[in-house]
Amino acid sequence: MSLRSTTIDRIDGGFFDVLVVGGGINGAVSAAALAGRGASVALVDRGDFGAFTSQESSNLVWGGFKYLENYELPLVFGLCRSRNRLMKSYPDNIREIGFLASLDHGSPYPPWFAGLGATAYWGIGQFGTKPPKLFSAEKVKEEEPVIDTSGVRGAIQYQDAYLVDNDARFVFSFVRSALEAGAAAVNYVELVSTERDRDRWIARLRDVDTGRELTTSARVIVNATGPFADDVNEIWGTRTDHTIVCSKGIHLVVPRLTTARHDRVLAFFDDEQRLFYVIPMGRRSVIGTTDTRVDSPYTEVTDEDRDFLLEQINKRLDLQEPLTRDDVISERCGVRPLVVERGDGDHENTDWTSLSRKHVIERDDRHKVVSVLGGKLTDCLNVGEEVAAEVQRLGVPLEKDLGNWYGEPAKQTRAEFFRQARLMHLDTLRTKPDTEPLTDRLWRRYGRRAFDLLETIRADPSMGEDVMGSADYLRAEIYQAAEHEMVVTLDDFMRRRSKIDLVVRDHRQVDSDGMREVARILFGDDADRRLEEYLEAKSGAQRA
Repeated sequence: MSLRSTTIDRIDGGFFDVLVVGGGINGAVSAAALAGRGASVALVDRGDFGAFTSQESSNLVWGGFKYLENYELPLVFGLCRSRNRLMKSYPDNIREIGFLASLDHGSPYPPWFAGLGATAYWGIGQFGTKPPKLFSAEKVKEEEPVIDTSGVRGAIQYQDAYLVDNDARFVFSFVRSALEAGAAAVNYVELVSTERDRDRWIARLRDVDTGRELTTSARVIVNATGPFADDVNEIWGTRTDHTIVCSKGIHLVVPRLTTARHDRVLAFFDDEQRLFYVIPMGRRSVIGTTDTRVDSPYTEVTDEDRDFLLEQINKRLDLQEPLTRDDVISERCGVRPLVVERGDGDHENTDWTSLSRKHVIERDDRHKVVSVLGGKLTDCLNVGEEVAAEVQRLGVPLEKDLGNWYGEPAKQTRAEFFRQARLMHLDTLRTKPDTEPLTDRLWRRYGRRAFDLLETIRADPSMGEDVMGSADYLRAEIYQAAEHEMVVTLDDFMRRRSKIDLVVRDHRQVDSDGMREVARILFGDDADRRLEEYLEAKSGAQRA
Protein backbone atom coordinates (compact mmCIF):
# COMPACT_ATOMS: atom_id res chain seq x y z
CA MET A 1 0.00 0.00 0.00
CA SER A 2 1.10 3.59 -0.59
CA LEU A 3 1.97 5.97 2.21
CA ARG A 4 -1.16 7.96 1.45
CA SER A 5 -3.48 4.92 1.59
CA THR A 6 -1.92 3.76 4.84
CA THR A 7 -2.36 7.22 6.33
CA ILE A 8 -6.01 7.41 5.31
CA ASP A 9 -6.59 4.06 6.99
CA ARG A 10 -5.04 5.46 10.18
CA ILE A 11 -7.29 8.50 10.13
CA ASP A 12 -10.50 6.57 9.38
CA GLY A 13 -12.00 5.59 12.72
CA GLY A 14 -9.08 7.05 14.66
CA PHE A 15 -9.15 9.24 17.76
CA PHE A 16 -6.56 12.03 17.93
CA ASP A 17 -5.62 14.75 20.35
CA VAL A 18 -5.73 17.31 17.54
CA LEU A 19 -7.20 17.50 14.05
CA VAL A 20 -5.47 20.18 11.96
CA VAL A 21 -7.54 21.37 9.02
CA GLY A 22 -5.45 23.00 6.28
CA GLY A 23 -2.07 21.91 4.94
CA GLY A 24 -0.48 25.24 4.08
CA ILE A 25 2.44 26.64 6.03
CA ASN A 26 0.35 27.35 9.16
CA GLY A 27 -1.24 23.91 9.23
CA ALA A 28 1.98 22.07 8.41
CA VAL A 29 3.99 23.86 11.07
CA SER A 30 1.21 23.38 13.64
CA ALA A 31 1.12 19.63 12.97
CA ALA A 32 4.91 19.40 13.19
CA ALA A 33 5.09 21.34 16.46
CA LEU A 34 2.29 19.33 18.09
CA ALA A 35 3.51 15.92 16.93
CA GLY A 36 7.05 16.85 17.92
CA ARG A 37 5.80 17.42 21.46
CA GLY A 38 4.03 14.07 21.75
CA ALA A 39 0.46 14.86 20.69
CA SER A 40 -1.42 12.51 18.40
CA VAL A 41 -2.20 14.59 15.33
CA ALA A 42 -4.18 14.23 12.12
CA LEU A 43 -3.67 16.80 9.34
CA VAL A 44 -5.96 17.01 6.32
CA ASP A 45 -6.20 19.33 3.35
CA ARG A 46 -8.81 19.25 0.59
CA GLY A 47 -6.05 19.91 -1.95
CA ASP A 48 -2.34 19.26 -1.99
CA PHE A 49 -0.03 20.41 0.79
CA GLY A 50 0.83 24.08 0.27
CA ALA A 51 -1.31 24.24 -2.86
CA PHE A 52 -3.09 27.54 -2.26
CA THR A 53 -1.70 30.67 -0.62
CA SER A 54 1.53 29.00 0.46
CA GLN A 55 2.68 28.23 -3.09
CA GLU A 56 2.28 31.81 -4.29
CA SER A 57 4.75 33.65 -2.07
CA SER A 58 7.76 35.76 -3.06
CA ASN A 59 10.06 33.08 -1.60
CA LEU A 60 11.40 35.78 0.71
CA VAL A 61 12.12 35.38 4.41
CA TRP A 62 12.21 38.94 5.61
CA GLY A 63 11.70 41.03 8.70
CA GLY A 64 9.26 43.51 7.20
CA PHE A 65 11.43 46.51 6.35
CA LYS A 66 8.45 48.32 4.84
CA TYR A 67 6.51 48.02 8.12
CA LEU A 68 8.87 50.58 9.65
CA GLU A 69 6.97 53.14 7.61
CA ASN A 70 3.95 52.61 9.88
CA TYR A 71 6.06 52.34 13.05
CA GLU A 72 5.12 48.68 13.62
CA LEU A 73 8.33 48.17 15.57
CA PRO A 74 7.22 45.16 17.68
CA LEU A 75 6.11 43.34 14.52
CA VAL A 76 9.39 44.09 12.74
CA PHE A 77 11.38 42.98 15.78
CA GLY A 78 9.47 39.69 15.95
CA LEU A 79 9.79 39.02 12.24
CA CYS A 80 13.53 39.77 12.27
CA ARG A 81 14.02 37.36 15.16
CA SER A 82 12.07 34.74 13.22
CA ARG A 83 14.16 35.39 10.11
CA ASN A 84 17.39 34.99 12.07
CA ARG A 85 16.16 31.79 13.64
CA LEU A 86 15.16 30.31 10.29
CA MET A 87 18.51 31.18 8.74
CA LYS A 88 20.26 29.44 11.63
CA SER A 89 17.97 26.40 11.53
CA TYR A 90 17.93 26.00 7.73
CA PRO A 91 21.39 27.12 6.51
CA ASP A 92 21.12 25.28 3.18
CA ASN A 93 17.50 26.18 2.47
CA ILE A 94 17.34 29.78 3.71
CA ARG A 95 20.20 32.12 2.90
CA GLU A 96 20.97 35.73 3.52
CA ILE A 97 20.62 37.97 0.49
CA GLY A 98 21.03 41.66 -0.26
CA PHE A 99 18.11 43.88 -1.23
CA LEU A 100 19.34 46.70 -3.45
CA ALA A 101 16.67 49.41 -3.41
CA SER A 102 17.14 52.06 -6.10
CA LEU A 103 15.61 55.45 -5.30
CA ASP A 104 14.70 57.86 -8.06
CA HIS A 105 13.12 61.30 -7.91
CA GLY A 106 9.67 59.75 -7.66
CA SER A 107 10.55 57.62 -4.66
CA PRO A 108 8.97 58.65 -1.34
CA TYR A 109 12.33 58.89 0.47
CA PRO A 110 15.77 60.28 -0.36
CA PRO A 111 18.70 57.81 -0.17
CA TRP A 112 20.12 59.25 3.04
CA PHE A 113 16.81 58.89 4.87
CA ALA A 114 16.30 55.36 3.55
CA GLY A 115 19.82 54.63 4.76
CA LEU A 116 18.86 55.67 8.27
CA GLY A 117 15.86 53.36 8.09
CA ALA A 118 18.04 50.49 6.87
CA THR A 119 20.46 51.05 9.75
CA ALA A 120 17.57 51.04 12.22
CA TYR A 121 16.25 47.86 10.58
CA TRP A 122 19.64 46.21 11.02
CA GLY A 123 19.66 47.16 14.69
CA ILE A 124 16.09 46.00 15.29
CA GLY A 125 17.14 42.72 13.70
CA GLN A 126 19.80 42.36 16.42
CA PHE A 127 22.56 42.70 13.82
CA GLY A 128 21.75 39.22 12.56
CA THR A 129 22.78 40.06 9.00
CA LYS A 130 25.51 42.00 7.24
CA PRO A 131 25.25 45.78 7.74
CA PRO A 132 23.42 47.98 5.21
CA LYS A 133 25.20 50.04 2.55
CA LEU A 134 24.50 53.37 0.86
CA PHE A 135 25.28 53.59 -2.87
CA SER A 136 25.60 56.50 -5.29
CA ALA A 137 23.96 56.22 -8.69
CA GLU A 138 27.38 55.50 -10.23
CA LYS A 139 28.01 52.69 -7.75
CA VAL A 140 24.58 51.23 -8.47
CA LYS A 141 25.45 50.99 -12.17
CA GLU A 142 28.74 49.36 -11.32
CA GLU A 143 27.09 46.83 -9.00
CA GLU A 144 24.08 46.05 -11.23
CA PRO A 145 24.59 47.16 -14.85
CA VAL A 146 21.05 46.10 -15.75
CA ILE A 147 19.54 48.96 -13.71
CA ASP A 148 18.73 52.13 -15.64
CA THR A 149 20.32 54.77 -13.41
CA SER A 150 19.46 57.80 -15.54
CA GLY A 151 16.91 58.96 -12.95
CA VAL A 152 18.36 57.26 -9.88
CA ARG A 153 19.52 59.47 -7.00
CA GLY A 154 21.18 56.64 -5.12
CA ALA A 155 20.37 53.34 -3.45
CA ILE A 156 20.52 51.43 -0.21
CA GLN A 157 21.28 47.79 0.26
CA TYR A 158 19.89 46.05 3.31
CA GLN A 159 19.97 42.35 4.11
CA ASP A 160 17.22 39.78 4.51
CA ALA A 161 16.90 36.16 3.40
CA TYR A 162 15.24 34.01 0.76
CA LEU A 163 14.24 30.42 0.09
CA VAL A 164 16.65 28.79 -2.32
CA ASP A 165 13.98 26.29 -3.34
CA ASN A 166 10.25 26.84 -3.73
CA ASP A 167 7.89 27.72 -0.92
CA ALA A 168 5.61 24.69 -1.29
CA ARG A 169 8.62 22.41 -0.93
CA PHE A 170 9.44 24.17 2.33
CA VAL A 171 5.87 23.59 3.52
CA PHE A 172 6.24 19.91 2.72
CA SER A 173 9.35 19.72 4.90
CA PHE A 174 7.11 20.43 7.92
CA VAL A 175 4.58 17.84 6.74
CA ARG A 176 7.43 15.34 6.53
CA SER A 177 8.59 16.36 10.02
CA ALA A 178 5.06 15.77 11.35
CA LEU A 179 4.90 12.35 9.68
CA GLU A 180 8.27 11.35 11.12
CA ALA A 181 7.02 12.34 14.59
CA GLY A 182 4.00 10.05 14.21
CA ALA A 183 1.32 12.36 12.79
CA ALA A 184 -1.19 11.17 10.21
CA ALA A 185 -0.98 13.83 7.48
CA VAL A 186 -2.77 13.41 4.16
CA ASN A 187 -3.65 15.56 1.17
CA TYR A 188 -6.81 15.61 -0.96
CA VAL A 189 -9.07 14.82 1.98
CA GLU A 190 -11.77 17.40 2.58
CA LEU A 191 -13.77 18.20 5.67
CA VAL A 192 -17.45 17.46 4.98
CA SER A 193 -19.05 18.11 8.37
CA THR A 194 -18.31 18.23 12.10
CA GLU A 195 -20.23 17.84 15.32
CA ARG A 196 -19.23 18.12 18.95
CA ASP A 197 -19.99 14.95 20.93
CA ARG A 198 -19.23 15.40 24.64
CA ASP A 199 -15.42 15.54 24.91
CA ARG A 200 -14.57 15.24 21.25
CA TRP A 201 -15.19 16.42 17.72
CA ILE A 202 -16.57 13.94 15.20
CA ALA A 203 -15.39 14.90 11.71
CA ARG A 204 -16.70 13.41 8.50
CA LEU A 205 -14.19 13.51 5.69
CA ARG A 206 -14.01 12.54 2.03
CA ASP A 207 -11.07 11.45 -0.08
CA VAL A 208 -11.33 13.85 -3.02
CA ASP A 209 -9.32 11.53 -5.26
CA THR A 210 -11.27 8.29 -4.73
CA GLY A 211 -14.55 9.45 -3.20
CA ARG A 212 -14.04 7.31 -0.10
CA GLU A 213 -15.95 8.53 2.96
CA LEU A 214 -14.24 8.40 6.34
CA THR A 215 -14.80 9.52 9.91
CA THR A 216 -12.35 10.55 12.57
CA SER A 217 -12.49 12.20 15.97
CA ALA A 218 -10.30 14.58 17.93
CA ARG A 219 -10.34 16.46 21.20
CA VAL A 220 -9.29 19.77 19.61
CA ILE A 221 -9.46 21.23 16.11
CA VAL A 222 -6.93 23.67 14.68
CA ASN A 223 -8.35 25.82 11.90
CA ALA A 224 -5.39 26.61 9.62
CA THR A 225 -7.30 27.18 6.40
CA GLY A 226 -5.78 30.56 5.56
CA PRO A 227 -8.16 32.78 3.59
CA PHE A 228 -11.01 30.33 4.26
CA ALA A 229 -10.67 30.48 8.07
CA ASP A 230 -13.81 32.53 8.64
CA ASP A 231 -15.95 30.25 6.45
CA VAL A 232 -14.66 27.12 8.16
CA ASN A 233 -15.25 28.57 11.65
CA GLU A 234 -18.88 29.12 10.72
CA ILE A 235 -19.24 25.37 10.20
CA TRP A 236 -18.71 24.67 13.89
CA GLY A 237 -20.09 27.92 15.27
CA THR A 238 -16.83 29.55 16.31
CA ARG A 239 -16.55 33.32 16.15
CA THR A 240 -13.23 35.13 16.44
CA ASP A 241 -12.41 38.69 17.42
CA HIS A 242 -10.53 39.10 14.14
CA THR A 243 -11.45 38.36 10.57
CA ILE A 244 -9.68 37.88 7.24
CA VAL A 245 -9.61 40.22 4.26
CA CYS A 246 -7.76 39.39 1.07
CA SER A 247 -5.21 41.14 -1.11
CA LYS A 248 -4.14 39.68 -4.44
CA GLY A 249 -0.49 39.54 -5.41
CA ILE A 250 1.07 38.24 -8.60
CA HIS A 251 4.57 37.36 -9.78
CA LEU A 252 5.92 36.84 -13.27
CA VAL A 253 8.80 34.41 -13.86
CA VAL A 254 11.05 35.49 -16.73
CA PRO A 255 14.58 34.66 -17.97
CA ARG A 256 17.35 35.84 -15.63
CA LEU A 257 17.58 39.64 -15.76
CA THR A 258 20.47 40.45 -13.46
CA THR A 259 24.08 40.18 -14.53
CA ALA A 260 25.71 40.57 -11.14
CA ARG A 261 28.37 38.22 -9.83
CA HIS A 262 26.11 37.07 -7.02
CA ASP A 263 22.43 36.73 -6.19
CA ARG A 264 20.71 39.91 -5.10
CA VAL A 265 17.12 41.14 -4.93
CA LEU A 266 16.46 44.40 -6.77
CA ALA A 267 13.85 46.65 -5.16
CA PHE A 268 12.04 49.58 -6.77
CA PHE A 269 9.13 51.88 -6.02
CA ASP A 270 6.55 51.64 -8.78
CA ASP A 271 4.60 54.59 -10.18
CA GLU A 272 2.14 54.28 -7.28
CA GLN A 273 5.04 54.33 -4.75
CA ARG A 274 4.63 50.67 -3.81
CA LEU A 275 7.66 48.41 -3.55
CA PHE A 276 8.16 45.65 -6.07
CA TYR A 277 11.09 43.33 -6.60
CA VAL A 278 13.22 41.36 -9.02
CA ILE A 279 14.01 38.15 -7.12
CA PRO A 280 16.55 35.53 -8.26
CA MET A 281 15.33 31.97 -8.89
CA GLY A 282 18.30 30.11 -10.32
CA ARG A 283 18.41 30.82 -14.04
CA ARG A 284 15.18 32.81 -13.76
CA SER A 285 14.03 36.10 -12.26
CA VAL A 286 10.74 36.63 -10.45
CA ILE A 287 9.08 40.04 -10.83
CA GLY A 288 6.47 41.09 -8.30
CA THR A 289 4.39 41.69 -6.47
CA THR A 290 1.17 43.62 -6.93
CA ASP A 291 -1.28 44.51 -4.16
CA THR A 292 -4.95 44.51 -5.17
CA ARG A 293 -7.92 44.27 -2.86
CA VAL A 294 -10.19 41.34 -3.74
CA ASP A 295 -13.33 39.87 -2.23
CA SER A 296 -12.61 36.22 -3.04
CA PRO A 297 -9.62 33.98 -2.31
CA TYR A 298 -9.88 32.65 -5.86
CA THR A 299 -7.84 34.86 -8.17
CA GLU A 300 -6.09 34.85 -11.51
CA VAL A 301 -3.53 36.93 -13.35
CA THR A 302 -5.18 39.42 -15.69
CA ASP A 303 -3.75 41.16 -18.74
CA GLU A 304 -3.82 44.37 -16.72
CA ASP A 305 -1.70 42.72 -14.00
CA ARG A 306 0.87 41.48 -16.51
CA ASP A 307 1.09 44.72 -18.40
CA PHE A 308 1.48 46.75 -15.21
CA LEU A 309 4.44 44.74 -13.92
CA LEU A 310 6.10 44.58 -17.34
CA GLU A 311 5.69 48.34 -17.79
CA GLN A 312 7.14 49.06 -14.35
CA ILE A 313 10.18 46.85 -14.78
CA ASN A 314 10.89 48.04 -18.33
CA LYS A 315 10.98 51.61 -17.01
CA ARG A 316 13.64 50.74 -14.46
CA LEU A 317 15.94 48.31 -16.21
CA ASP A 318 18.31 48.93 -19.08
CA LEU A 319 17.46 45.89 -21.20
CA GLN A 320 18.52 45.21 -24.78
CA GLU A 321 14.87 44.53 -25.60
CA PRO A 322 11.87 45.41 -23.39
CA LEU A 323 10.17 42.48 -21.72
CA THR A 324 6.89 41.40 -23.27
CA ARG A 325 4.24 38.83 -22.43
CA ASP A 326 6.13 36.36 -24.62
CA ASP A 327 9.03 36.46 -22.14
CA VAL A 328 6.86 35.24 -19.27
CA ILE A 329 7.75 31.63 -18.49
CA SER A 330 5.20 31.14 -15.71
CA GLU A 331 3.01 33.11 -13.34
CA ARG A 332 2.17 33.02 -9.65
CA CYS A 333 -1.06 34.44 -8.31
CA GLY A 334 -2.49 34.24 -4.82
CA VAL A 335 -4.08 36.14 -1.98
CA ARG A 336 -2.59 37.41 1.24
CA PRO A 337 -4.95 36.68 4.16
CA LEU A 338 -4.74 39.92 6.15
CA VAL A 339 -6.00 40.21 9.71
CA VAL A 340 -8.34 43.00 10.81
CA GLU A 341 -10.49 43.42 13.89
CA ARG A 342 -14.19 42.78 13.59
CA GLY A 343 -16.59 45.66 14.04
CA ASP A 344 -14.88 48.05 11.64
CA GLY A 345 -17.59 47.98 8.99
CA ASP A 346 -16.59 46.65 5.60
CA HIS A 347 -13.08 48.13 5.90
CA GLU A 348 -13.65 50.41 2.95
CA ASN A 349 -11.71 53.15 4.72
CA THR A 350 -8.76 50.91 5.54
CA ASP A 351 -5.44 51.90 3.98
CA TRP A 352 -5.12 48.65 2.09
CA THR A 353 -1.39 48.68 1.41
CA SER A 354 -0.56 49.53 5.03
CA LEU A 355 -1.99 46.28 6.41
CA SER A 356 0.80 44.02 7.65
CA ARG A 357 1.19 40.26 7.42
CA LYS A 358 0.87 39.73 11.16
CA HIS A 359 -0.80 36.62 12.51
CA VAL A 360 -3.31 36.18 15.31
CA ILE A 361 -4.00 32.94 17.20
CA GLU A 362 -7.43 32.73 18.82
CA ARG A 363 -8.72 30.04 21.18
CA ASP A 364 -12.37 29.07 21.66
CA ASP A 365 -12.54 27.32 25.04
CA ARG A 366 -16.15 26.20 24.66
CA HIS A 367 -15.79 24.66 21.21
CA LYS A 368 -12.16 23.53 21.68
CA VAL A 369 -11.02 25.27 18.50
CA VAL A 370 -7.77 27.11 17.82
CA SER A 371 -7.85 29.47 14.82
CA VAL A 372 -4.77 30.67 12.97
CA LEU A 373 -5.48 33.94 11.17
CA GLY A 374 -3.08 35.65 8.79
CA GLY A 375 0.66 35.22 8.98
CA LYS A 376 3.46 34.58 6.53
CA LEU A 377 6.24 32.11 5.93
CA THR A 378 8.79 34.13 7.92
CA ASP A 379 6.82 33.75 11.13
CA CYS A 380 6.06 30.04 10.78
CA LEU A 381 8.06 28.77 13.78
CA ASN A 382 6.30 31.25 16.06
CA VAL A 383 2.94 30.08 14.72
CA GLY A 384 3.79 26.47 15.52
CA GLU A 385 4.85 27.30 19.06
CA GLU A 386 1.85 29.54 19.73
CA VAL A 387 -0.63 26.98 18.40
CA ALA A 388 0.94 24.32 20.64
CA ALA A 389 0.62 26.62 23.65
CA GLU A 390 -3.09 27.23 22.96
CA VAL A 391 -3.76 23.53 22.41
CA GLN A 392 -2.10 22.81 25.74
CA ARG A 393 -4.36 25.37 27.42
CA LEU A 394 -7.31 23.41 26.04
CA GLY A 395 -6.22 20.40 28.06
CA VAL A 396 -4.02 18.44 25.68
CA PRO A 397 -0.84 17.43 27.53
CA LEU A 398 2.37 18.12 25.61
CA GLU A 399 5.96 17.18 26.21
CA LYS A 400 8.67 19.80 26.64
CA ASP A 401 9.56 21.56 23.41
CA LEU A 402 13.03 20.33 22.47
CA GLY A 403 13.02 22.10 19.09
CA ASN A 404 13.33 18.77 17.28
CA TRP A 405 10.37 19.38 14.98
CA TYR A 406 12.12 21.86 12.71
CA GLY A 407 15.51 22.54 11.19
CA GLU A 408 18.01 20.72 9.02
CA PRO A 409 20.01 17.67 10.21
CA ALA A 410 23.15 18.16 12.27
CA LYS A 411 26.37 19.40 10.68
CA GLN A 412 27.99 16.02 11.22
CA THR A 413 25.22 14.30 9.25
CA ARG A 414 25.64 16.82 6.44
CA ALA A 415 29.40 16.30 6.39
CA GLU A 416 28.95 12.53 6.13
CA PHE A 417 26.58 12.90 3.19
CA PHE A 418 29.01 15.15 1.36
CA ARG A 419 31.84 12.72 2.11
CA GLN A 420 29.94 9.79 0.62
CA ALA A 421 28.85 11.88 -2.38
CA ARG A 422 32.45 12.94 -2.98
CA LEU A 423 33.66 9.31 -2.90
CA MET A 424 30.96 8.47 -5.47
CA HIS A 425 32.03 11.44 -7.64
CA LEU A 426 28.38 12.43 -7.59
CA ASP A 427 28.93 15.91 -8.97
CA THR A 428 30.55 14.45 -12.09
CA LEU A 429 27.41 12.49 -13.00
CA ARG A 430 26.25 15.50 -14.92
CA THR A 431 27.51 19.04 -15.35
CA LYS A 432 25.30 21.80 -16.68
CA PRO A 433 26.03 25.49 -17.05
CA ASP A 434 24.55 27.80 -14.43
CA THR A 435 23.33 24.98 -12.18
CA GLU A 436 24.38 24.29 -8.62
CA PRO A 437 26.35 21.13 -7.76
CA LEU A 438 24.16 18.06 -7.59
CA THR A 439 25.37 17.23 -4.07
CA ASP A 440 24.20 20.62 -2.77
CA ARG A 441 20.77 20.27 -4.33
CA LEU A 442 20.09 16.74 -3.13
CA TRP A 443 21.09 17.54 0.43
CA ARG A 444 19.04 20.74 0.53
CA ARG A 445 15.90 19.10 -0.81
CA TYR A 446 15.99 15.74 0.96
CA GLY A 447 18.14 16.02 4.09
CA ARG A 448 18.59 12.58 5.64
CA ARG A 449 16.64 10.96 2.82
CA ALA A 450 19.41 12.03 0.46
CA PHE A 451 21.39 9.04 1.78
CA ASP A 452 18.71 6.78 0.27
CA LEU A 453 19.30 8.46 -3.09
CA LEU A 454 23.02 7.70 -2.89
CA GLU A 455 22.27 4.05 -2.11
CA THR A 456 19.85 3.85 -5.02
CA ILE A 457 22.38 5.33 -7.44
CA ARG A 458 25.13 2.99 -6.18
CA ALA A 459 22.91 0.00 -6.85
CA ASP A 460 21.77 1.25 -10.27
CA PRO A 461 23.77 4.03 -11.96
CA SER A 462 20.86 4.75 -14.33
CA MET A 463 19.06 6.20 -11.31
CA GLY A 464 21.54 9.07 -11.45
CA GLU A 465 20.44 10.09 -14.94
CA ASP A 466 18.27 13.10 -15.70
CA VAL A 467 14.75 12.09 -16.65
CA MET A 468 13.71 15.44 -18.13
CA GLY A 469 16.74 17.21 -19.54
CA SER A 470 15.50 20.77 -19.15
CA ALA A 471 14.12 20.14 -15.67
CA ASP A 472 17.31 18.89 -14.00
CA TYR A 473 15.75 15.98 -12.07
CA LEU A 474 17.24 12.54 -11.46
CA ARG A 475 15.35 9.32 -11.99
CA ALA A 476 16.05 8.38 -8.36
CA GLU A 477 14.29 11.55 -7.21
CA ILE A 478 11.13 10.58 -9.05
CA TYR A 479 11.07 7.21 -7.29
CA GLN A 480 11.68 9.01 -4.00
CA ALA A 481 8.69 11.27 -4.65
CA ALA A 482 6.49 8.31 -5.61
CA GLU A 483 7.27 6.42 -2.40
CA HIS A 484 7.52 9.14 0.23
CA GLU A 485 5.87 12.38 -0.95
CA MET A 486 2.16 11.61 -1.47
CA VAL A 487 2.03 12.77 -5.08
CA VAL A 488 -1.60 12.40 -6.21
CA THR A 489 -1.58 14.50 -9.39
CA LEU A 490 1.23 15.32 -11.79
CA ASP A 491 0.81 18.97 -10.82
CA ASP A 492 1.74 18.05 -7.24
CA PHE A 493 5.14 16.99 -8.46
CA MET A 494 5.69 19.56 -11.21
CA ARG A 495 4.59 22.59 -9.19
CA ARG A 496 5.09 21.81 -5.49
CA ARG A 497 7.46 18.90 -4.78
CA SER A 498 9.64 20.46 -7.50
CA LYS A 499 9.52 23.87 -9.18
CA ILE A 500 9.69 22.57 -12.75
CA ASP A 501 6.40 24.26 -13.64
CA LEU A 502 7.82 27.60 -12.53
CA VAL A 503 11.10 27.58 -14.44
CA VAL A 504 10.48 25.48 -17.58
CA ARG A 505 8.23 26.69 -20.38
CA ASP A 506 5.10 24.60 -20.85
CA HIS A 507 5.98 23.48 -24.36
CA ARG A 508 9.35 22.18 -23.14
CA GLN A 509 7.51 20.04 -20.59
CA VAL A 510 4.91 18.74 -23.01
CA ASP A 511 7.51 17.85 -25.62
CA SER A 512 9.85 16.18 -23.14
CA ASP A 513 10.38 12.49 -23.77
CA GLY A 514 10.83 12.03 -20.04
CA MET A 515 7.37 13.29 -19.10
CA ARG A 516 5.69 9.94 -19.74
CA GLU A 517 8.36 8.12 -17.76
CA VAL A 518 7.85 10.51 -14.85
CA ALA A 519 4.12 9.76 -14.91
CA ARG A 520 4.78 6.01 -15.09
CA ILE A 521 7.12 6.10 -12.07
CA LEU A 522 4.72 8.22 -10.04
CA PHE A 523 1.43 6.56 -10.93
CA GLY A 524 2.13 3.13 -12.42
CA ASP A 525 -0.88 1.78 -14.31
CA ASP A 526 -2.69 5.09 -13.80
CA ALA A 527 0.03 7.07 -15.59
CA ASP A 528 -1.85 7.75 -18.85
CA ARG A 529 -4.90 9.18 -17.08
CA ARG A 530 -2.83 11.39 -14.75
CA LEU A 531 -0.70 12.67 -17.61
CA GLU A 532 -3.76 13.44 -19.73
CA GLU A 533 -5.38 15.34 -16.83
CA TYR A 534 -2.23 17.39 -16.37
CA LEU A 535 -1.83 18.24 -20.04
CA GLU A 536 -5.50 19.17 -20.35
CA ALA A 537 -5.17 21.52 -17.37
CA LYS A 538 -2.06 23.12 -18.87
CA SER A 539 -3.79 23.53 -22.21
CA GLY A 540 -6.81 25.12 -20.53
CA ALA A 541 -4.60 27.54 -18.62
CA GLN A 542 -2.85 28.59 -21.83
CA ARG A 543 -6.18 29.22 -23.56
CA ALA A 544 -7.34 31.29 -20.60
